[in-house]
Amino acid sequence: MQAQANPELLALIGKNEKILWQGRPDKRCFLLEAVFNPLLPLALIWGLLDASFISLALHQENFPKEMSVFMIGFFALHLMPVWIYLAGVIFSIFRYQNTSFAITDQGVYVSGGLLTQNYERKPFAEMSHVNLSRGLFDRWIGVGDVVMSNAHETYHHARMPIFKGTSICDISDYAEVYQLVKKLQTDIFTDAMYPNDMRPDTNRGYHTRYDTNDMFK
Repeated sequence: MQAQANPELLALIGKNEKILWQGRPDKRCFLLEAVFNPLLPLALIWGLLDASFISLALHQENFPKEMSVFMIGFFALHLMPVWIYLAGVIFSIFRYQNTSFAITDQGVYVSGGLLTQNYERKPFAEMSHVNLSRGLFDRWIGVGDVVMSNAHETYHHARMPIFKGTSICDISDYAEVYQLVKKLQTDIFTDAMYPNDMRPDTNRGYHTRYDTNDMFK
Protein backbone atom coordinates (compact mmCIF):
# COMPACT_ATOMS: atom_id res chain seq x y z
CA MET A 1 0.00 0.00 0.00
CA GLN A 2 1.38 3.40 -1.01
CA ALA A 3 2.19 5.68 1.93
CA GLN A 4 0.22 8.90 2.10
CA ALA A 5 1.85 12.32 2.10
CA ASN A 6 1.46 14.69 5.03
CA PRO A 7 -2.00 16.31 5.05
CA GLU A 8 -0.34 19.73 5.40
CA LEU A 9 1.49 19.17 2.12
CA LEU A 10 -1.62 17.97 0.31
CA ALA A 11 -3.50 21.03 1.52
CA LEU A 12 -1.11 23.25 -0.46
CA ILE A 13 -1.98 21.64 -3.79
CA GLY A 14 -4.20 23.81 -5.96
CA LYS A 15 -7.78 22.81 -6.68
CA ASN A 16 -7.04 22.82 -10.40
CA GLU A 17 -4.22 20.27 -9.94
CA LYS A 18 -4.63 16.51 -10.05
CA ILE A 19 -2.56 14.37 -7.68
CA LEU A 20 -0.89 11.60 -9.68
CA TRP A 21 1.35 10.15 -6.95
CA GLN A 22 2.13 10.70 -3.29
CA GLY A 23 4.38 9.00 -0.78
CA ARG A 24 7.01 9.13 1.93
CA PRO A 25 10.60 7.84 2.13
CA ASP A 26 11.38 4.32 3.30
CA LYS A 27 12.05 4.67 7.03
CA ARG A 28 14.77 2.01 7.19
CA CYS A 29 16.85 3.55 4.43
CA PHE A 30 16.26 7.09 5.65
CA LEU A 31 17.56 6.27 9.14
CA LEU A 32 20.40 4.03 7.98
CA GLU A 33 21.74 6.79 5.76
CA ALA A 34 21.46 9.17 8.71
CA VAL A 35 23.49 6.79 10.91
CA PHE A 36 26.15 5.96 8.33
CA ASN A 37 26.87 9.51 7.26
CA PRO A 38 30.34 10.99 6.50
CA LEU A 39 30.68 12.21 10.10
CA LEU A 40 30.56 8.66 11.50
CA PRO A 41 34.31 7.79 11.09
CA LEU A 42 35.35 11.08 12.71
CA ALA A 43 32.91 10.57 15.59
CA LEU A 44 34.16 7.00 16.18
CA ILE A 45 37.85 7.93 16.14
CA TRP A 46 37.28 11.02 18.28
CA GLY A 47 35.19 9.08 20.80
CA LEU A 48 37.67 6.20 21.05
CA LEU A 49 40.61 8.56 21.62
CA ASP A 50 38.79 10.49 24.33
CA ALA A 51 37.59 7.25 25.96
CA SER A 52 41.20 6.02 26.07
CA PHE A 53 42.42 9.23 27.72
CA ILE A 54 39.61 9.10 30.29
CA SER A 55 40.30 5.44 31.07
CA LEU A 56 44.03 6.03 31.52
CA ALA A 57 43.44 9.02 33.78
CA LEU A 58 40.90 7.31 36.01
CA HIS A 59 43.06 4.22 36.47
CA GLN A 60 46.03 6.16 37.81
CA GLU A 61 46.61 5.41 41.49
CA ASN A 62 47.42 8.99 42.47
CA PHE A 63 44.80 10.68 40.29
CA PRO A 64 43.43 13.66 42.31
CA LYS A 65 39.68 13.44 42.87
CA GLU A 66 39.28 17.21 42.49
CA MET A 67 40.35 16.80 38.86
CA SER A 68 37.35 14.62 38.10
CA VAL A 69 35.01 17.60 37.79
CA PHE A 70 37.46 19.38 35.49
CA MET A 71 37.80 16.27 33.32
CA ILE A 72 34.04 15.90 33.01
CA GLY A 73 33.66 19.47 31.81
CA PHE A 74 36.67 19.31 29.50
CA PHE A 75 35.70 16.09 27.76
CA ALA A 76 32.06 17.14 27.57
CA LEU A 77 33.24 19.98 25.33
CA HIS A 78 36.03 18.02 23.66
CA LEU A 79 33.54 15.34 22.57
CA MET A 80 31.52 17.93 20.62
CA PRO A 81 31.99 16.12 17.24
CA VAL A 82 30.47 13.02 18.82
CA TRP A 83 27.51 14.98 20.23
CA ILE A 84 26.94 16.65 16.84
CA TYR A 85 26.89 13.26 15.13
CA LEU A 86 24.49 11.75 17.70
CA ALA A 87 22.22 14.79 17.50
CA GLY A 88 22.08 14.44 13.71
CA VAL A 89 21.03 10.79 14.02
CA ILE A 90 18.38 11.56 16.65
CA PHE A 91 17.03 14.57 14.77
CA SER A 92 16.74 12.51 11.59
CA ILE A 93 13.78 10.76 13.23
CA PHE A 94 11.93 14.07 13.46
CA ARG A 95 13.06 15.02 9.95
CA TYR A 96 11.60 11.77 8.66
CA GLN A 97 8.22 12.61 10.20
CA ASN A 98 8.17 15.89 8.27
CA THR A 99 9.29 14.46 4.92
CA SER A 100 6.74 13.55 2.24
CA PHE A 101 6.22 13.98 -1.48
CA ALA A 102 3.43 14.56 -3.99
CA ILE A 103 3.36 14.74 -7.79
CA THR A 104 0.57 16.56 -9.61
CA ASP A 105 -0.03 17.24 -13.27
CA GLN A 106 1.74 20.59 -12.82
CA GLY A 107 4.68 20.02 -10.51
CA VAL A 108 6.37 18.24 -7.61
CA TYR A 109 5.69 19.06 -3.95
CA VAL A 110 8.17 18.21 -1.18
CA SER A 111 7.88 18.80 2.56
CA GLY A 112 10.75 18.49 5.02
CA GLY A 113 12.64 20.20 7.80
CA LEU A 114 13.44 19.69 11.45
CA LEU A 115 12.36 22.38 13.89
CA THR A 116 10.47 24.22 11.18
CA GLN A 117 8.60 22.48 8.38
CA ASN A 118 9.47 23.56 4.86
CA TYR A 119 7.32 23.14 1.76
CA GLU A 120 8.67 23.35 -1.77
CA ARG A 121 6.96 23.27 -5.15
CA LYS A 122 8.92 22.69 -8.35
CA PRO A 123 6.84 23.26 -11.51
CA PHE A 124 7.58 20.97 -14.45
CA ALA A 125 7.90 24.04 -16.68
CA GLU A 126 11.02 25.06 -14.68
CA MET A 127 12.53 21.56 -14.52
CA SER A 128 15.24 20.66 -17.03
CA HIS A 129 16.96 17.59 -15.50
CA VAL A 130 15.48 14.38 -14.07
CA ASN A 131 17.92 11.75 -12.79
CA LEU A 132 17.77 8.51 -10.82
CA SER A 133 20.21 7.90 -7.96
CA ARG A 134 20.66 4.70 -5.92
CA GLY A 135 23.25 4.51 -3.16
CA LEU A 136 24.52 1.49 -1.23
CA PHE A 137 21.59 1.32 1.20
CA ASP A 138 19.14 2.16 -1.59
CA ARG A 139 20.22 -0.94 -3.54
CA TRP A 140 20.28 -3.10 -0.41
CA ILE A 141 16.74 -2.18 0.67
CA GLY A 142 15.33 -1.80 -2.85
CA VAL A 143 14.60 1.92 -3.04
CA GLY A 144 15.91 4.89 -5.01
CA ASP A 145 15.99 8.67 -5.35
CA VAL A 146 14.45 10.69 -8.17
CA VAL A 147 16.53 13.86 -8.48
CA MET A 148 15.11 16.96 -10.19
CA SER A 149 16.90 20.19 -10.95
CA ASN A 150 17.47 22.88 -13.52
CA ALA A 151 20.74 23.94 -15.09
CA HIS A 152 21.62 26.23 -12.16
CA GLU A 153 20.89 23.86 -9.29
CA THR A 154 22.88 21.18 -7.49
CA TYR A 155 21.64 17.97 -5.90
CA HIS A 156 19.40 18.39 -2.86
CA HIS A 157 18.48 15.51 -0.58
CA ALA A 158 15.87 15.61 2.16
CA ARG A 159 18.60 14.79 4.70
CA MET A 160 20.90 17.57 3.43
CA PRO A 161 18.74 20.70 3.08
CA ILE A 162 21.70 23.08 2.68
CA PHE A 163 21.96 22.37 -1.07
CA LYS A 164 19.70 23.55 -3.84
CA GLY A 165 17.53 21.32 -5.95
CA THR A 166 14.82 18.78 -5.18
CA SER A 167 14.66 15.01 -4.71
CA ILE A 168 12.05 12.38 -3.99
CA CYS A 169 14.23 10.13 -1.87
CA ASP A 170 14.17 6.52 -0.65
CA ILE A 171 10.99 5.37 -2.41
CA SER A 172 10.28 1.77 -3.40
CA ASP A 173 8.56 2.57 -6.73
CA TYR A 174 11.45 4.75 -7.86
CA ALA A 175 11.44 3.42 -11.46
CA GLU A 176 7.75 4.19 -12.00
CA VAL A 177 8.05 7.61 -10.39
CA TYR A 178 11.14 8.38 -12.47
CA GLN A 179 9.26 7.52 -15.66
CA LEU A 180 6.28 9.59 -14.56
CA VAL A 181 8.33 12.68 -13.70
CA LYS A 182 10.42 12.34 -16.86
CA LYS A 183 7.32 12.15 -19.05
CA LEU A 184 5.65 15.13 -17.36
CA GLN A 185 8.84 17.17 -17.42
CA THR A 186 9.51 16.42 -21.08
CA ASP A 187 5.97 17.16 -22.23
CA ILE A 188 5.30 20.27 -20.16
CA PHE A 189 8.80 21.78 -20.38
CA THR A 190 8.82 21.32 -24.16
CA ASP A 191 5.30 22.70 -24.44
CA ALA A 192 6.30 25.75 -22.41
CA MET A 193 9.40 26.35 -24.56
CA TYR A 194 7.69 25.59 -27.88
CA PRO A 195 3.95 26.24 -27.46
CA ASN A 196 1.50 24.82 -29.96
CA ASP A 197 -1.91 26.32 -30.71
CA MET A 198 -1.31 28.99 -28.04
CA ARG A 199 -1.53 26.26 -25.34
CA PRO A 200 -5.22 25.35 -25.24
CA ASP A 201 -6.61 22.70 -22.90
CA THR A 202 -5.98 20.07 -25.55
CA ASN A 203 -2.69 20.39 -27.39
CA ARG A 204 -1.69 18.57 -30.57
CA GLY A 205 2.01 18.91 -29.73
CA TYR A 206 2.25 17.84 -26.06
CA HIS A 207 -0.35 17.11 -23.44
CA THR A 208 -0.94 19.90 -20.96
CA ARG A 209 -3.44 17.93 -18.93
CA TYR A 210 -2.99 14.40 -17.62
CA ASP A 211 -5.37 11.73 -16.53
CA THR A 212 -4.50 9.49 -13.56
CA ASN A 213 -5.23 6.36 -15.61
CA ASP A 214 -2.70 7.42 -18.25
CA MET A 215 0.14 8.53 -15.99
CA PHE A 216 2.33 5.45 -16.50
CA LYS A 217 1.66 5.00 -20.22
